[in-house]
Amino acid sequence: MKRIGECRREIDKIDDKILELLNERMEFVKEIGALKHSDNQPIYRPEREREIIDRLKRQKKGLIKDEAIEAIYSEIFAVSRNIEFPEKIAFLGPEGTYSHQAAQRRFGAQGTYLALNSIEAVFQVLSNKEVKYGVVPIENNTEGAVGVTLDCLGKYQNIKIAAELYIDIHHSFATFAEDVKAVKRIYSHPQGYNQCRQFLETHMLSGVEFVPAKSTAEAARMASREKNAAAICSHIAAKLYNVPILFEKIEDNLANRTRFVVLSDFKNAKGVKNKTSVLAKTHDKPGGLLSLLEIFKNANINLTKLESRPTKGRDFKRVFYLDFEGHIDDENIQSVLEGNGKIYDIIWLGSYILEG
Repeated sequence: MKRIGECRREIDKIDDKILELLNERMEFVKEIGALKHSDNQPIYRPEREREIIDRLKRQKKGLIKDEAIEAIYSEIFAVSRNIEFPEKIAFLGPEGTYSHQAAQRRFGAQGTYLALNSIEAVFQVLSNKEVKYGVVPIENNTEGAVGVTLDCLGKYQNIKIAAELYIDIHHSFATFAEDVKAVKRIYSHPQGYNQCRQFLETHMLSGVEFVPAKSTAEAARMASREKNAAAICSHIAAKLYNVPILFEKIEDNLANRTRFVVLSDFKNAKGVKNKTSVLAKTHDKPGGLLSLLEIFKNANINLTKLESRPTKGRDFKRVFYLDFEGHIDDENIQSVLEGNGKIYDIIWLGSYILEG
């Protein structure tokens, strides 16, 4: 067996080769960026990134698992986009939130980020072209749809969904205390606190003073100032405020996931598997919704989500948010939108790569 020193020297040689190849890759990236910019094409191409990752996963070579391939190349893509043409990304703040985590997962640590205090503020800066991309939550598998995001998609019709991504929502217990018995105060957003009741009861922390915070990121900031305080927060928030994590995953439901959308102002090219989102108003009569759904059924379009939202007028009318498989350029989807778009006031919200 080789000694550790010999193995490390071999690793150093490989790392040198990897860096050389990455720099070679970035030269082509820079050239592509110049071509895209001259043709006014979007830098972010989710369908191309998915195509690369899927091709590499199919090779099934060596010890690197599919999840690792995805993680490694997502960061390479993020670095590549910054070399092609640096863009600013807005997200629902503050820093350290799960929206921040989602934005960094898609656009990398080198991205230029803008934290905003509301979902509508993200849409506003996108609409004003102050940023190129926005990242906001659209639904959670336990709490349901994020209504304000759906409403803004209808209000800001120049903004489209460019991509979706799913984040596992894990709450951490962060504190400078070395033992839970020393914790005298717990900071958290009330929703996060309530999602960790079982952990709190198990560790006899239910009776410890609870101080509500505006966000889990704010909780981490507050806990960073006190030796015997703790925060229920995201991993990224604990890292941001340098609060040690005593327990990594403390939520009652380990399957808790949130779907985020990447917003921008361009139309995606088709990928292998696509999803399209629309808003549609139905006829105000019995069977109005059924008539709308039958149109999709007759066109052999698979609906994956149906969500009702109020129009917020005095008449209590509703608008329906729909997700379905396929791309707007597919012939059957074109026939539905072109033939019925005016009848049902169908608003196209974007076509993007199917994830999850």
